Amino acid sequence: MKTQHHALWIAILWGGFVAGTIDIGAAALINWLSPVTILHAIASGLLGKTSFNEGAPAAILGLGLQWGMSLIIAGLFVAAARRLPALTRRWIASGSGYGVVIFLVMNYVVVPLSAAPWNPWKRHISVEKFIENLLAMILFGLIVALCARYFTYRNAASHGEKAAASPA
Repeated sequence: MKTQHHALWIAILWGGFVAGTIDIGAAALINWLSPVTILHAIASGLLGKTSFNEGAPAAILGLGLQWGMSLIIAGLFVAAARRLPALTRRWIASGSGYGVVIFLVMNYVVVPLSAAPWNPWKRHISVEKFIENLLAMILFGLIVALCARYFTYRNAASHGEKAAASPA
């Protein structure tokens, strides 16, 4: 039992940190901005526009917020997959769907409720940017789902248990 819990935490940590870090890079590429500017934009969720004038402390805050949110998002998926093993058996479909949910919640609930100086409901966004951002969140969901599958299956297989995430 202890090992199973350990595997769940490992899946959350790997999924959250890897997906969260890649998401920063994806946002930088999509918006043609530096990763530091993306971190300032994330910190603006708490600090508002002043985040962009606060230098390294705001960027570090942004990184902490990004990783914190990413770990929570990964934790929610891993908890759901523990109850619904089909999520890890069909990790591509479930990860893609989860990415769409992440996109909708972040853009149409979290950001509008934050202190960020922009609101997706009030700004025009091109179809291309919409699709690029949606694809980035689908990638995020796929990374989280793959980590959940890999670490929970690997743990179950190494202990001779029937793997909840056995290969399809």
